[in-house]
Formats: sequence, C-alpha cells, structure tokens
Amino acid sequence: MSLQINYNAGIYEIQGMLNTENSVYLELQLQNIIEYSSGVVISLDKVEMIDEYTTKSVASLQERAQGNNKVFFIIGKKNKKVCDQFNALNLNHLLM
Repeated sequence: MSLQINYNAGIYEIQGMLNTENSVYLELQLQNIIEYSSGVVISLDKVEMIDEYTTKSVASLQERAQGNNKVFFIIGKKNKKVCDQFNALNLNHLLM
C-alpha cells in the first residue's frame, strides 16, 4: 500500500508503509500543515510498517513544532509495529 494522508475530525491519519522512500514526502506534507496551523495531531494507528529513519523524522517534526510553540501529538500506541519502533529508539514517550 502506498502512503496516504487523510484528514478526519481534526486528525491526520497516516496509512501505508513509512520508509526512507516516502519519508521526505511525509515530512514535507507535515511541515506545511504545521506551518499554517496552531497544532497537528497525527495518527499512526493504520501504518503497516515504519522504519528507523521515518521514526526519527517524525520525532524531529514534533520537536520542531514544539520549538515553535505549536502542538504536535502522535497517536500510535495501539499499533504494535509503531510502538516497537519508537521503543527501540527510546522515543516511546512521544506516543499517545
């Protein structure tokens, strides 16, 4: 499945496989959203796979958003693959 970003009830739902091939696209999309809003909530619950590079990229976006006084929440604790990857990088504190 290719990467999809859907907006549903205030949450950007990410679907598909997140890897180095599409990480740049995801990062650009989320940067644009962050720039023009006061906050962002993304859901990784429907992600089929996430690699280390993309996990670090999402964590970096969250850090930059907070540095600019913007809200950035990452939903993903229900997805074992996402949770495992964030845990492996000691970033599990970022997940809701």
